[in-house]
Amino acid sequence: MADGFDINVGSEVGRLTGVLLHDPGPEVANMTPETAERALYSDILNLSVAREEYRQLREVLGQRARVFQVRDLLTDILGNSRVCNGLVRRICEAEAVPEIADNLVDLPQDELAKLLIEGVPLIKDNLSRYLSRDRYSLPPLHNFFFTRDSAVVIRDKVLISRMANLVRSRETRIVEAIFDYHPVFNARTVNPARLGAAGAEVTIEGGDILVASPEIIIIGIGARTTAKAVDFLIERIKEQGYQQHILVQQLPQTPESFIHLDMVFTFLDVDCCMVYEPVIMQTHHFDTVHIEINNGRVVSISEEDNLLSGLAKLGMEMKPVFCGGSQDRWLQEREQWHSGANFFALGPGQVIGYGRNQNTIEELSKAGFEIIPANDLLKGGPSLDEVGRCVVVIDGSELARGGGGCRCMTMPLGREEI
Repeated sequence: MADGFDINVGSEVGRLTGVLLHDPGPEVANMTPETAERALYSDILNLSVAREEYRQLREVLGQRARVFQVRDLLTDILGNSRVCNGLVRRICEAEAVPEIADNLVDLPQDELAKLLIEGVPLIKDNLSRYLSRDRYSLPPLHNFFFTRDSAVVIRDKVLISRMANLVRSRETRIVEAIFDYHPVFNARTVNPARLGAAGAEVTIEGGDILVASPEIIIIGIGARTTAKAVDFLIERIKEQGYQQHILVQQLPQTPESFIHLDMVFTFLDVDCCMVYEPVIMQTHHFDTVHIEINNGRVVSISEEDNLLSGLAKLGMEMKPVFCGGSQDRWLQEREQWHSGANFFALGPGQVIGYGRNQNTIEELSKAGFEIIPANDLLKGGPSLDEVGRCVVVIDGSELARGGGGCRCMTMPLGREEI
């Protein structure tokens, strides 16, 4: 077994030490226009192009941090018969196919891991199955390369998401089992569904949670995360007894590019952030609420002018860099649609994002970020430790069409303290 890894994330920009990824595989390609809509896609991706773009992301991350792969970890825990039996039966029960569980648990662990991710083909051994238009008993996990959504590390605990769409619920079951049972992690998971928050009105996804500091969490509420889910977190924090500030940012329900907070706001450095101005900077257009918790109770709830002013009151003065620039609303909308605000920090002032959003990249350059193409870095250019503020840009012609950016595709497991 590899050396153990201590899970701890206390910021968005501390130097990355560990990250959970899932390389897109056949599950991304195994869809039709009809199933694409059911899988929350607006188009079908070209897998070979998406894989090449993803390779750039993975290899850049590998230069800075320890990279864990979902499939490898899942394969490992399926070697434990008790874990395998419990996980497979929970998945099959939840997806209304309990009759296939017995056959699945007898498979070799690597083959079983493959099927749980890429889909279990439907065996057409009776009339209803023969007439069914479905191809799978357990459909492929088309969205699993967006590892950010299924869980989020806050300090030394792992909050398991409760997805807004049932089509993604298997992702959370797999990730929870990995953190609960893989020996490389000594992790404590918190699952709303297991702690009395099982109603349909309680949904929360990792893309809506930003850990600004150990004492400050920012949560977006909108299409994927609800106010009831924030209430659940408030109660858990009250039980811990420590001081915590939560800044809640209301998001538009439409269009689909606003599904998570990190599509309109991400941290770039200890004093700098990426902002989609029409949502974040318009005072009182979308509510921003500050909740302070201390000694087991809610001390105060108040409205802020906007997210940046709320952070400033808590001692985090942030200079905004504007997605798409600050002059042309059409350019802002075009680049936000292709995840132009969605950056992932490799360390303070070092981020990675899509190069296709040229106006956003130009704004970063003006703010003092050196622009480094990922392939230049990977072919022997200056290492990340040899440069200062920078944005590493990966190709994003195909991945961006999946509806997410570099932060969406990464689940940080460890960061150094600022």
